[in-house]
Amino acid sequence: MVRIRLRLRGTVQGVGFRPWCVQLARRYATLSGWVGNDAEGVLLEVQGAAEEVEAYRQLLLRQPPPLAHITDCEWSSCPPSSEATPGIVIRATADVSALPMGGGMPIRTDAPADTSVCAACLDELFDPRNRRYRYPFINCTHCGPRYTLIRRLPYDRSRTGMSDFPLCPECAAEYADPGDRRYHAQPNACAVCGPRCWLSSGAAADGAALASDSVADPFHEAAHRINAGEILALKSLGGFHLACDAYRSGTVARLRAQKERSGKPFALMVANLASARRWAELDAAHEYWLQSPRGPIVLAPKTRAVDECLPQVAPGLDEIGLMLPQTPLHWLLFHALAGVPQEQGWRNAEQPAALVMTSANPGGEPLVTQNDEALARLQGLADAFLLHNRPIVARCDDSVLRPMPGSGIESVSPSVPQFLRRARGWTPDSILLAPIRVGSATPPSVLACGALLKNTVCLTRGTQAFLSPYIGDLESVMTRAAYEETVAHLNELLDCRPALVAHDLHPDFFSTRFAEIYAGQHGLPTLAVQHHHAHLAAVLAEHGVPAEASSPPILGLALDGVGLGGDGSIWGGELMRLDGARMTRLAHLRALPLPGGDAAAHEPWRVAAAVLHELGRDEEIVSRFSAHPAAAGVAQLLRRTGKENGAGTDRMPSTFCPISSAAGRYFDAAAALLGFGTVNGFEAEAAMRLETAAHSWRRSHGSLPTPWPDIFHIDAAGNLDLFPLFERLCAAVSHRGGGRDESAHAAACFHTSLIAALTDWCVGHCERQQCATIALAGGCLLNRLLSDGLRRGLTARGIRVLEPRLVPPGDGAISLGQAWVALATWHEGKLN
Repeated sequence: MVRIRLRLRGTVQGVGFRPWCVQLARRYATLSGWVGNDAEGVLLEVQGAAEEVEAYRQLLLRQPPPLAHITDCEWSSCPPSSEATPGIVIRATADVSALPMGGGMPIRTDAPADTSVCAACLDELFDPRNRRYRYPFINCTHCGPRYTLIRRLPYDRSRTGMSDFPLCPECAAEYADPGDRRYHAQPNACAVCGPRCWLSSGAAADGAALASDSVADPFHEAAHRINAGEILALKSLGGFHLACDAYRSGTVARLRAQKERSGKPFALMVANLASARRWAELDAAHEYWLQSPRGPIVLAPKTRAVDECLPQVAPGLDEIGLMLPQTPLHWLLFHALAGVPQEQGWRNAEQPAALVMTSANPGGEPLVTQNDEALARLQGLADAFLLHNRPIVARCDDSVLRPMPGSGIESVSPSVPQFLRRARGWTPDSILLAPIRVGSATPPSVLACGALLKNTVCLTRGTQAFLSPYIGDLESVMTRAAYEETVAHLNELLDCRPALVAHDLHPDFFSTRFAEIYAGQHGLPTLAVQHHHAHLAAVLAEHGVPAEASSPPILGLALDGVGLGGDGSIWGGELMRLDGARMTRLAHLRALPLPGGDAAAHEPWRVAAAVLHELGRDEEIVSRFSAHPAAAGVAQLLRRTGKENGAGTDRMPSTFCPISSAAGRYFDAAAALLGFGTVNGFEAEAAMRLETAAHSWRRSHGSLPTPWPDIFHIDAAGNLDLFPLFERLCAAVSHRGGGRDESAHAAACFHTSLIAALTDWCVGHCERQQCATIALAGGCLLNRLLSDGLRRGLTARGIRVLEPRLVPPGDGAISLGQAWVALATWHEGKLN
């Protein structure tokens, strides 16, 4: 007989790991012992015949529960016990923590992410014979709320939002039965002991809730109201959704107006894959992610049926965001919309219901999470409220991703998406960084405060980086308050006390000011990281590149919107050399004037006017953009600025007409010149319509056109001048307007020509810098043609390409890059 002790770390709490240890031991005749949670993860002692103990250990590591992820396993021998009884038992967390090897330690285990309801729970949810028939909070050890319900670790019911719901005798029996699927499932509940759901018809003018509607079935009434054209606010995982019938264009238009959403696309929730195929062209990767327990919104090419039947959902774009029901509450709503069928087969049969499902927040504000908050803040947005009394401990929005297709050079697994927004289902999964050590010292915990827009924060613990859920743009008071709550919750959840604070180089960002105040309050050093350096550093971090300066150099191409550069100007189309975390700016795109400053990002016609001015076509500005009263003034501003500062890329920026190398403005200018949008109703709207036109031309003609010749040159400093491309673009479609196909062809040529120019530019610098690897980052890489074209072109030229996969290419990754640079700077001993 032998006895061993195993220490398991990673995502091993809240995923059914202890019950699995118990159940797995039943396969062996001689095994006994105990298992429990503590601050570091799972601690396990197992005793038995030597061959069975070793077989058990191997099987436990090879076949963990579905939601578990073991990052580390240590084991050692210990003396056998003469009092061992057959089987493995679960010991209380308090008892395990009191042991010498389990007590007094800081939290080192990982918190699990939320997951969609599993198939086994759905079978019970729609089985009239089951005691949880149509109970909206059904869950088990394999599904349900986790991150959004956990207040602190180790993971026990008393530390979650379920602490106020004592288990009834039947639920307690399930919880204590090793053979039950709900054995030690912390959110376990039923209609007798658990949370309840009800429908409210709204709020009074002063924000006080009205009495809830006296209806026996809130889901039947909710479905009736949706069918009648009302907008429903429903409490989900991590926050509220707003839902309405996608077929009712008037209702969707009203939702747009009330959310101040303009033409920005909405996500569509449908019952299953059979229903989704009506609205999107799905391949295996799309179907994989739609059915994933992580429950993201998945972008897919839309079918003609979307524009014919749902014209208000994704107008003018060629993709649609789809999601399947994530929670029992969503499933019960679709069940009611389907007429409450009794047979289980309805779940896989095509259903006509299609719901707009969008985050419940007024424009520019954070996601609503609490009932009283919803009744107050969503007044005028929602006509009815589907509420419940299970607390949402942590705010967490839906994740949005796009499956990456095979490039033709290397296969891209369905498990590797491109994120537009990383949140529910992935938060708080850690990203493992390359080890950084100085002697015997372990790295400090870093709090990285992120950017101004699409903000996330990042907290490191050893070599793990934990990215917060998407927070949003830090431009409203309420979003800033949510930002501070997120920082506090991450610190509490992970039991981290940062020793270093990193932030953006821009001094006026709220995240920068927060970093400085936080560091001052706690006596911590700070580090400013240039915006596009952080973009590229995030890619290196997720790919496990060591941050030491002795690492082989890597070239970085950042194609992004604006970010403050190290020289005080506005950067955004940058080639950088990265020696570990050290950055050297090698070259950039030729800078464009931005007449009106920040207004140019919202009004692409202004950037197009600047291009016309630089090309010596000032007389075309007013005629092309006559619909804009400011056109004549902008033309005059450009002429005056040019005279004051001189022509060329080295001129000094003007207060009212700064210059920027931002790649995003190149897409804006092209879109406005070709008539795809002169004002952005939402971020990058014109650029997205330009890309949609190029995709349309490719579908009509079978392939993309060949690049135009002679559309760039590289100056003596190595900078890329694409103004010959703009000259060709102006000639392709006259300002009097060409046909639709002519404009689409020009849009496709713009993309292929830009990709060819960028590829040649990067390869040339790779050869000069002796770099065999290039990292790509920045919000422009959300353009499918651009990212795919660069990957193909650079790989074909023998360059290894690193792209964002675990994080978005845009500003949602900034905090990870800041943290990685900060750790490297600490490693080099360069902090004050």
